[in-house]
Amino acid sequence: MLTPHLKDLENKSIFLLREAHANFKNLGMLWSMGKDSTVLLWLCRKAFLGKVPFPLIHIDTSYKIPEMIEYRDRTAREWELDLIVGQNRQALLENKTFPSAAINRTECCGLLKTETLRQTLSHSVPRLRLAPNSGKYETDKKQDIFTGLILGIRADEEGSRSKERYFSPRSENNHWDVAQQPPEFWDHYKLDFAPGTHIRIHPLLDWTELNIWEYIAAEKIPTVSSYYDQGQGKRYRSLGCLPCTSMVNSQARSSEEIVEELKTGSLSRIAERSGRAQDREDSGGLESLRRSGYM
Repeated sequence: MLTPHLKDLENKSIFLLREAHANFKNLGMLWSMGKDSTVLLWLCRKAFLGKVPFPLIHIDTSYKIPEMIEYRDRTAREWELDLIVGQNRQALLENKTFPSAAINRTECCGLLKTETLRQTLSHSVPRLRLAPNSGKYETDKKQDIFTGLILGIRADEEGSRSKERYFSPRSENNHWDVAQQPPEFWDHYKLDFAPGTHIRIHPLLDWTELNIWEYIAAEKIPTVSSYYDQGQGKRYRSLGCLPCTSMVNSQARSSEEIVEELKTGSLSRIAERSGRAQDREDSGGLESLRRSGYM
């Protein structure tokens, strides 16, 4: 059963999702298979009577934890999701990735995530789409060009995210001018933007890591099993690319145990993304990447 606070968070997120769907065309939703975007996907299905009325987009670096991809494909088929997968095939073919090439992790993220996201949203390079009949990935022949993107970011997760709005404008090239964001007072949101503006929508902005896990436990949402200790006393707290993401010491084997751990354990005093090597290398946090169009 949801606590009153979780119910309030759920209601607001559902309201924001419905407002986005009613006011913006050409919407897509970013799905990383992480806990936040999976909760967002769950809320979408609640908001729209079991269906998701816009395509999901996964930016596949080809370095994700294998279990994430297995979870993606299984869930997409079971829930009949319209799923688009984008990759920077040129960068991968030319081996312009960390640690193979002489670039750092931040530059690698720029190529495999930021640039891939731009290409995928504009359909400027081939992308894959899950075929509803065969359940296989085929070259996407639809001409969808996305001018709005729904994301599962939270203000408490990382510094630059706390500067976001629920409805956050970007330039046509997805660039983010942090200083030029509309004010949002109480439940009044700016929903009219100039032609050519790319819109990012953040329905989970008020949620915390603890809220996410409390909601997963209450709703019994299936998640990637890498979040739980498999008997080695370690688990992933934040999911990213395998070469750049480390586990944390934890014996939590269920969402309920993670909730208890976050309330009373040592992890409550450690940054959530401390296992992401990219965050440690980028002296400006993620803000420099996010200003240029990163997730």
